[in-house]
Amino acid sequence: MKSIEKNFQDRAVQVGLSSFFTRIWSGWKYELAGLVLFACAWAVITQFIFTRPGLSHFKGFLPGPTLTAMADAFQNSRFWMSVFASLRRIVVGIAISAVIGLPLGILIGFFTRLRKLTYSPIQFVRMISPLSWMPIALLLFTSFESAVHFLIVMATICPIILNTAIGVMDINPQWIKMALNQGANNVQLIQTIVIPYSIPHMMTSIRLALGIAWIVLVPAEFLGVSSGLGYLINDARDTMEYDKLMAVIIAIGMLGFILDRVFQKLQHRFSWSWSDGV
Repeated sequence: MKSIEKNFQDRAVQVGLSSFFTRIWSGWKYELAGLVLFACAWAVITQFIFTRPGLSHFKGFLPGPTLTAMADAFQNSRFWMSVFASLRRIVVGIAISAVIGLPLGILIGFFTRLRKLTYSPIQFVRMISPLSWMPIALLLFTSFESAVHFLIVMATICPIILNTAIGVMDINPQWIKMALNQGANNVQLIQTIVIPYSIPHMMTSIRLALGIAWIVLVPAEFLGVSSGLGYLINDARDTMEYDKLMAVIIAIGMLGFILDRVFQKLQHRFSWSWSDGV
């Protein structure tokens, strides 16, 4: 009877979440209005600051020159090669973090002693700025590509471990007890209960890692790579082409926004299909 009531409550929560997400997606008009307000604020602030006599050489930060430079960049193969190079580094870095972090998160969340043993080291590493590892990355790796991958891993592995462990810890202990009473061992528990019910948390951890990796990527690409969005920013700064610099910054925001939205949709659909299968 309790299991039936619990299942009913879970379905009620899922329906409530569905309504919540539906309202978010149906509010696209408010999101569009927010973006328009953001663009207006950008235009007003830059017009007020960079049109002064002493700052006239920074007029490239104004919306007009920036949008013109962005249109030119979209027609330039060098820009798209840099976009693909940055995306490739993001995918490789997060993939390495996921391969290491997801199993560790499952084990840490499942085994209490291991969780107590690793809590302090993980928290210690998590509080270190990922960019602090730059000198060590240059010393450890002979190629700049490997160094960038290392920095992305150091920035994303702790969030993946912690969020996955939280998902395991949220599992109803009664399910574990019932499986143990049926003679299940730890391996069977992890395969049949822990992993399936932790998948939504795993996807959330990867989404968080994507946002962190996208932030760390740009300064990481200052290391010396010859492609990537960070490289384009560094190159525009050195040549004092401020319109191109601002255009790349806006492009980074747009790409990050699109990536997060796409993953959010995939996460929502995957979670619903998983819950329906359960």
